[in-house]
Amino acid sequence: MRATGVNRAIDAVWRIESARLIAGLARMVRDVGLAEDLAQEALVAALEQWPESGVPDNPGAWLMATAKHRAVDRLRRADVHERKTRELEREAERRGEAEAPDLAAEVDDPFDDDLLRLVFTTCHPVLSTDARVALTLRLLGGLTTREIARAYLVSEATVSQRIVRAKRTLSAARVPFETPGQNELAGRLASVLEVIYLIFNEGYAATAGDDWIRPELVEEALRLGRILAELLPAEPEVHGLVAMMELHASRLRARIGPSGEVVLLADQERSRWDWMLVGRGLAALERAERAPGALGPYALQAAISACHAHARVAADTDWERIVALYDALAQLMPSPVVELNRAVAVGMAFGPEAALELVDELAGDPALAGYHLLPTVRGDLLARLGRRAEAGAEFERAASLTENTRERAVLLDRMAACASRNGVR
Repeated sequence: MRATGVNRAIDAVWRIESARLIAGLARMVRDVGLAEDLAQEALVAALEQWPESGVPDNPGAWLMATAKHRAVDRLRRADVHERKTRELEREAERRGEAEAPDLAAEVDDPFDDDLLRLVFTTCHPVLSTDARVALTLRLLGGLTTREIARAYLVSEATVSQRIVRAKRTLSAARVPFETPGQNELAGRLASVLEVIYLIFNEGYAATAGDDWIRPELVEEALRLGRILAELLPAEPEVHGLVAMMELHASRLRARIGPSGEVVLLADQERSRWDWMLVGRGLAALERAERAPGALGPYALQAAISACHAHARVAADTDWERIVALYDALAQLMPSPVVELNRAVAVGMAFGPEAALELVDELAGDPALAGYHLLPTVRGDLLARLGRRAEAGAEFERAASLTENTRERAVLLDRMAACASRNGVR
């Protein structure tokens, strides 16, 4: 395999395996910052060796073995060597292992609790909410600081500072690498759900790069959500989040055309949706709705997704119900992004003119200053009103703001279509 091909393979392996690798190492060294450093060292070793030796049959196990060898080397040089060595020996004895663990089994374990421990460790109350989210996205999802910044509409420098401070804080506080007890679980759950939600969003609509979706992140978020649902069957918002993710994930096959092009929701062939996932999502939503009290933010978003799932063709979508659900969501979770999504629903339910007025009110919000979906939505509404020259300018602006090449291509196509139709007139 040529060097460029090997480098692409390494990048793909890292995207898939980095979270499990860091989680397994964190359990070993009890320090998430050190675990990430060791994982990065293993990645560097792969970049140096695989172009010559080839990609191993089980690349995840190779990375784990390399990182663990480096961990042992570090422990030997550290003052805490003796204590850590005893801990590792006791762990090996407890698990009934020989000198070295079965690395392939560790990597391929279908229900590996290390990832769940990593989520709760990086979401420890000793950290601020923003720091918990940023660190968990970095370590669990393998997202770059740029991707996290885009997800949160903040600067890259801010995210980078949060991550560095979070790792230092966890290390200084000697936070244990474990799932919290039942008494602590409820208080830690909100930030855990938020982290899983953002990981899913990045997988469902990648903020940058050449891929419109990143299925490995979608699958990881679904997996973590399902684990939480099993552990916390009485928590309606866990089921609400799982429902929302299942319903959105059901559309993945239909979101990409034959040539890799983006297919928007209104144009999707709904027979290509995964109706097994739709069924799972609706069942999870039903569990959330059976709980006493009003629906929470995740369950409300799942209910919005369910409106699309119940419509076998786009024209049958109950947009008035979706507007009502967004009204409820805006009360619980006020956000300019929620308001922008609500404006889209208003435009579908009551016409583009009413929606354009709402979008124009959001135009001055600094949180949306670099958010490409604001001019995207405005361009769509202007096109529907026949104001094609203005619409084309909005699509051009949106294209300049997005960092995803697939999405940029769609926006430039829409800009060109506006110019073409405007010329005919």
